[in-house]
Amino acid sequence: MLIGYARTSTFDQAAGLDAQVRDLIAVGVEKVFSEQVSSVDRDRRVKLAEALDFIREGDTLIVTKPDRLARSSAHLHELLERITAKGAALRVLSMGLDTGTATGKLLLSVMGAVAEFEREVMLERQREGIARAKAQGKYRGRQPTARAQATAVIDLFRQGVTPTEIAKRLGIGRASAYRIVKDMPNTAG
Repeated sequence: MLIGYARTSTFDQAAGLDAQVRDLIAVGVEKVFSEQVSSVDRDRRVKLAEALDFIREGDTLIVTKPDRLARSSAHLHELLERITAKGAALRVLSMGLDTGTATGKLLLSVMGAVAEFEREVMLERQREGIARAKAQGKYRGRQPTARAQATAVIDLFRQGVTPTEIAKRLGIGRASAYRIVKDMPNTAG
């Protein structure tokens, strides 16, 4: 059976997720597992865990690109070991690779290492650019979004709205809403 896995890092990338699913179906995938969660959050990648549990001997897990599956070579190898231990294979569409062959396994390892190297170089350049901008006084970082709405959070809380509901209404993180409520001045004298 051909099983697909599609992932984007954020909900803003819905079109990217749709394109991945479309590409997977186009190659004959019979069941697709998809989610919108960062690859860094391995513990929250529920659909990946479901896909890995679902595959059986003779199945092939198909992804559009290796970075949709794993963030690092080590993680890629870990996932590949789990897949091959079940007697299944991994196929990466963008690279034309199929780990059902020895050549595919080798090329996937090499390409995963190159992708990880490229990411590290990009992050290093980004850090250098930020440091340079800070030194020139041009970089202030991301402005905190929740703290900017602290007054609205406190007003809603005083109206009896729960921090979870406040977070939903204002589009901020639940933890941020709780933090603002916890830190709010006690007016009950």
